[in-house]
Amino acid sequence: MQQGAVGAVRAVDLDGVSLVEKRLSDPVRHETEVRALRAAAGCGLPVPRIVSEAPGVILMTRMPGERLDASTADLRNERLAGSMPLLRRLHATAPPAGLAPAPDDALIVARYRAAGGPPLALEIPAPRSPAFCHGDWTDGNALAIGATITAVLDWEAAHAGDPLRELARAAWGASRKDPRSFDVMVDAYGADRSEVRAWTPIVAAELWLWFAEAGPPEYLAELTRQLASGRVA
Repeated sequence: MQQGAVGAVRAVDLDGVSLVEKRLSDPVRHETEVRALRAAAGCGLPVPRIVSEAPGVILMTRMPGERLDASTADLRNERLAGSMPLLRRLHATAPPAGLAPAPDDALIVARYRAAGGPPLALEIPAPRSPAFCHGDWTDGNALAIGATITAVLDWEAAHAGDPLRELARAAWGASRKDPRSFDVMVDAYGADRSEVRAWTPIVAAELWLWFAEAGPPEYLAELTRQLASGRVA
C-alpha cells in the first residue's frame, strides 16, 4: 500500500480478515488519529474501526472503494460533491477533547513572507467558532464505489478550526487538478463562494510552505508558477 508524507501503511491479514496497519512515528499525530477516528465514527462518518493500537502502530479495518481521483474528471467531481455532506456533518460535531487548535495563520503569513513566496493578498478572514476539522480533506484521503463515498481516511491532522478555512483548503486543492472542482464542492457544501475564496490565499501560502520545507522540488516549482500567474482564488 502507499506510504504517505508522515506515516506508512500496509495491508495485513488476521485470521482471514483484511486489515490495515498504520505506523506514525510522531506520537502527537498518532494520538490525534486515534481520537479523531473514534469521534468521527461516533458521528456516523464512514471511517475505519480501530482493532488495536500501541505506541506508533494502529491496526484498523480495511475500507472498501477506490480513491476519488481514480476515475474520470466528471466522476471525480461527482464524488467530491458527494463528500461535502460528510464534511458538513463533521463540522457540526463538537471536536473531541485533546485535538490541536487551529493553524496559526498569522504565523503562516509571516513565515511565507519571510520565505519569499510569490506575492499573495494575505488577509486573514474573521474566524468562525472552532469546528471538528479533518485537516487534510483531499481526493486521496477518501474512497468511493461509484459515486458513493465509502471511507474518509488519514485523520492525523485533525484539529479544532475554522470550517470555511477547511472547506477552502479542500476546494482550492481539488481545483488545482480541475478548476470546476472549487464551485462544485463549495456549492455542494452550501457555503458562500466569496466567503470561501477569501481563505484561498492563506491555504495557498500554507501549501507553498509545506512544499518548500518537505515536498519534492518539482511540486514547489509547479505551485510557485501557479501562484505567480495569479491562479489563487
